[in-house]
Amino acid sequence: MDITATDPIADLQQRFAQLLAQHQGIVLKVARGYCTQREDRSDLIQEISTQAWRAFPGFDPQRAQFSTWLYRIALNIAISQLRARELRRHYHSDVTLEDAQASVADKAEDNASLAQLNQLIHALPALDRALLLLHLDDCSHRQIGEVLGISASNAATRLHRLRQQLRSQFDPAPSAPTQRD
Repeated sequence: MDITATDPIADLQQRFAQLLAQHQGIVLKVARGYCTQREDRSDLIQEISTQAWRAFPGFDPQRAQFSTWLYRIALNIAISQLRARELRRHYHSDVTLEDAQASVADKAEDNASLAQLNQLIHALPALDRALLLLHLDDCSHRQIGEVLGISASNAATRLHRLRQQLRSQFDPAPSAPTQRD
């Protein structure tokens, strides 16, 4: 049996491919936010795309926007992979040494301020990292709440505290004293 354009499966595949291409920035941002290594990012992007495709038949545009739905899937997968990596590091110290060496090589490519900010972001708990990622993608507090399963006011409060925390930890020029008015 040939699959034609009128085939429901082909229509579903085409619709999914169009939506995923339209919102690929979400997948890339989540991957960049949770993986420092290029290979890990590629694996995460592939896993997010695969899981989104598997879940797509259940996507209901009446309940959520595609971007919100995709963010939720992407963040859940990224957080799951992060937890798995942390468990592997905990039980395999040789992997930690390789990761540390690769991380140092990656940070050498960035300028000092960007490397410091990146380090602060990667040290955040998974939920705070997701919150920041959504905020940097200009999502409203309501949208952030929908994706993370919290209220809009909780998202706003957590985001405010997170920004304060990052400001207090971020030192763009360690040798220059800061002046306050």
